Amino acid sequence: MLKFPFQIVLGSQSPRRKELLGLMNIDFRIEVQEVEESYPENLTPIEIAIHIASKKAKAFKGLSANELLITADTIVAQHQHILGKPKDAAHAKEMIQQLAGNSHEVITAVAFQYQSQLITFHDCTKVYMNPLSELEIEHYIENYQPYDKAGAYGIQEWIGIVAIQKIEGSYTNVMGLPTEKLYQELQIIKTRLNFLIIFSITTDQVAEF
Repeated sequence: MLKFPFQIVLGSQSPRRKELLGLMNIDFRIEVQEVEESYPENLTPIEIAIHIASKKAKAFKGLSANELLITADTIVAQHQHILGKPKDAAHAKEMIQQLAGNSHEVITAVAFQYQSQLITFHDCTKVYMNPLSELEIEHYIENYQPYDKAGAYGIQEWIGIVAIQKIEGSYTNVMGLPTEKLYQELQIIKTRLNFLIIFSITTDQVAEF
């Protein structure tokens, strides 16, 4: 396991985010707070994702000083129109029909809460999906039931194997957590903390001298 000078708390019950963080060889625990994923009108898709990720982080109270919270929100957008999680099979079918044969963007915003500080960043991936027949769409929905996924599909599932023509950007971002950016941001915080520790030790030594 990779070592960090803080305990990581994943504020998400998403199986994909849990899997990705585990694949990074990072030790973490899961804690979830229920949050209404609403947002003000007239926000851009990126602003919406950042708003909801931040809202999820702010819902946590009582984190210890050595805990770093990670929350995230993923949205699918096509021509600035947001495709959220489908309500039912008919809604999922409508969404996939809209995406099939076209391109769309997947945006994931991540929020860190550490020692009362809130840090946010995001990533955006452009996805090109091949056309799909009505039968193929119904097959996917029936067998994978993508009701917990923005845009009604998971790139790691059957539809991603047979219908995603190409992507421009991070694959893990489409899954729900941009691990490349996440790792870099964790390293930045780690470096800053190590610097502060060294500075504190040096200052104490000078004071003693």
